[in-house]
Amino acid sequence: MSKSAHAAQHQSFTETVSGGASSPRDLIRVGSRRWFLQTGLAGFGGLTLPQLLQAREAQNESRPASSRKSVILFWLSGGPSQLDMWDPKPHAPAEVRGPFSPISTSLPGVQFSEHLPLQASIAHKLSIIRSVDCSASNHTPITMQAGNPLARRTNDGRDGGGFPAMGSIAAKFRGANDPAMPPFVGLANSWASDVYGAGHMGSQFDPVKGLELAGRFNLPEGIQSDRLSDRHTLRTQFDRVRRDLDQGQALAKTDRFTQQAFDMVLSGRVQQAFNLDEETDATRDAYGRVSVGEKALLARRLVESGVTFVLVSGAWGYFDHHGDDVRWGGIEKGLKPLCPRVDQAMFTLINDLEDRGLLDDTFVMMMGEFGRTPVINDKAGRHHWTNIMSMLVAGGGMPTGQVIGSSDSRGGDITSGRVRPQDLAATTFRHLDIDLDGYWVNQRGRPIPIVQEGGRPIPELT
Repeated sequence: MSKSAHAAQHQSFTETVSGGASSPRDLIRVGSRRWFLQTGLAGFGGLTLPQLLQAREAQNESRPASSRKSVILFWLSGGPSQLDMWDPKPHAPAEVRGPFSPISTSLPGVQFSEHLPLQASIAHKLSIIRSVDCSASNHTPITMQAGNPLARRTNDGRDGGGFPAMGSIAAKFRGANDPAMPPFVGLANSWASDVYGAGHMGSQFDPVKGLELAGRFNLPEGIQSDRLSDRHTLRTQFDRVRRDLDQGQALAKTDRFTQQAFDMVLSGRVQQAFNLDEETDATRDAYGRVSVGEKALLARRLVESGVTFVLVSGAWGYFDHHGDDVRWGGIEKGLKPLCPRVDQAMFTLINDLEDRGLLDDTFVMMMGEFGRTPVINDKAGRHHWTNIMSMLVAGGGMPTGQVIGSSDSRGGDITSGRVRPQDLAATTFRHLDIDLDGYWVNQRGRPIPIVQEGGRPIPELT
């Protein structure tokens, strides 16, 4: 994409990430009764919900029922600056070190940006990776969310090469931790640019649009909740309402998967998981009543309810800080007001998961698609930089309180401990007890390994 086209994209984009308070109804669009019937039982990605459940069971017959491992991925869309967040260079020239000062963390000798004090206070609960190789990545979620350097943006209508996202691999090879919940949920306002899907592995393993999901599981008008135990009556009611709405389709044969689909709808588990009104004001304030904060709280509720993989994105491109001439601004005007929001969300989530006994089973990552240039430009920002980026990980029963890898004195190149996209995938799949030698079969009948290009779990996280 040309620089002018990229700038125009910023100027035309209308989504906001304001710091004002927002209600659950702003965040989660609960659909109408008619919308429920048109989309709720119609399934996800072209499959009916019973077919989805059947496909899920076929892939997960051997998984221990007691396992509740999950993943939460914070996607900092746009590419967060390593130098101005987790890898400051206080002794570099001013044009390199940027406008922020470093502060000490709870790890001796390790510094963060002054605008991440809460994350700095729990650095001993984190692993800071300062050597992520994002050379295969572009200005999309494809490569890093797939954990695969072969999955790339190509601008030819075949972006991703058919390779699936890590969340889709989790959906196929593990499934949900609770059959009443979907396995892979995306919490993002901008779907195409912030959430990558299943590629050629099959639409049944695509992420579910979490900000719309709750509305799919409201009971439609004409369904009587006091007669839910009567499957025949229930089916009759659904058929009647569907006829009234001119759907022209009868319910699928009531086998056990159809009954499970009814249970998924009628149990209220999905609807309950999205109900932030069940949280105290203190908890909601702790996460932050902004987009990324409320989505982080939803992510905790979802994994607690049985979702395996949750992706959180606050807003499209909001870490793309080229300079003060584009929508998201430069480092001082753009990044500075964002840092406290992701700082608060990550800090609160880690502590909340720990307090609830969920942290050892939940692998948390915070990253974007690439880093930023080592030198501040004449617009007070930094451009895209694919040589290196920094990220945070926590939980999953993995070692913490460490810095993995290092960058050079200007924060522009890897000097040790290179971590590749495929290594992130292997680390994630190992956490989820997915066989790293597993494969899926593409449309041509070819087996495709789930871990590509020699990926291996990050040694420091074993």
